[in-house]
Amino acid sequence: MNLIFFIKSATVDISKYTIKEIPGSSGRLDVISRCILSALTNGNNLEENIQIWVFLDKYGAFVFDSKSFKNETFPKSEILLTDYFVDFIKCTSRKVKYIDNPLNSIKRSKLGIFDAIKKFDKNQYHIYILNEKAANFNEIITKIKSRDNLLFILGDQSGDLLDNKELKNMNLINLSLGDRSYLASSTIRLIKMNLDLII
Repeated sequence: MNLIFFIKSATVDISKYTIKEIPGSSGRLDVISRCILSALTNGNNLEENIQIWVFLDKYGAFVFDSKSFKNETFPKSEILLTDYFVDFIKCTSRKVKYIDNPLNSIKRSKLGIFDAIKKFDKNQYHIYILNEKAANFNEIITKIKSRDNLLFILGDQSGDLLDNKELKNMNLINLSLGDRSYLASSTIRLIKMNLDLII
């Protein structure tokens, strides 16, 4: 099984970034970093065969693939991950390589989020949208098999992505983790935990 998460942000802006005040100076890049850690790590170890695609409106798409990083050097704290990610974005925009950055294995994609969804749909991925107003996750998860490749779309901070007409026209399955509202990072961990129970 290959497991992929998509998350999008229109707010991330690192033009005034400072490590002393990450949430306010980065347009909530800390939220994205938390999601990356939730997806790629399990305790102090990197997961296997998990990707998270981060779509930042101002900077493009970044692909974090657990297989591309080294467990001993991957930054497992939110502050370190954010700081290295900011350096990576800045160096990439200047087309120079930050030699000591453990995130140099991040891949850039020219695909926008909708084209990326279509690409994985053609590649026979089972694609699900996390939406509080949707079918219960437990009703769907029991049908998932260990050989299935899965893509979960987490949306964005504003909720605009879930309301997007193009996304709705794709007729993808919407899933809910229940009546409670969860942070995106918690949603990722819950999905992984549930998949571990059945696979």
